[in-house]
Amino acid sequence: MSLSRQCSRTACPQVAVATLTYNYADSTAVLGPLATYAEPHTYDLCTEHAERLTVPRGWDVVRLVTDFPEPAPTPDDLLALADAVREAARPRPPAAPPAPATREAVAPLLPPESRRRGHLRVLRDQ
Repeated sequence: MSLSRQCSRTACPQVAVATLTYNYADSTAVLGPLATYAEPHTYDLCTEHAERLTVPRGWDVVRLVTDFPEPAPTPDDLLALADAVREAARPRPPAAPPAPATREAVAPLLPPESRRRGHLRVLRDQ
């Protein structure tokens, strides 16, 4: 599993280096090393957001780590990158041009009341 995930803060493109978990029963926020897997009720934070973390008044912060090294690429990351490059370099068969849609081909798909020739008519002046 890749450890390079993006920061959970809105519009932050930085790489996540820590995971924030809330314990609502104890009014505690726990900031620890980046979790191996992304969990639904945790937040991955970059270095800047992890260092500037504030919690509501009356809450405690437990910091399990104080320095946040960026995770190094893992063999899984390198294999995934190599697979993506191979897939992108693979020649693709030419796509057949789409057949033009004709009224006869579309007519069976339309409801009976919309199969008439057209909704506009030309009226002659008298």
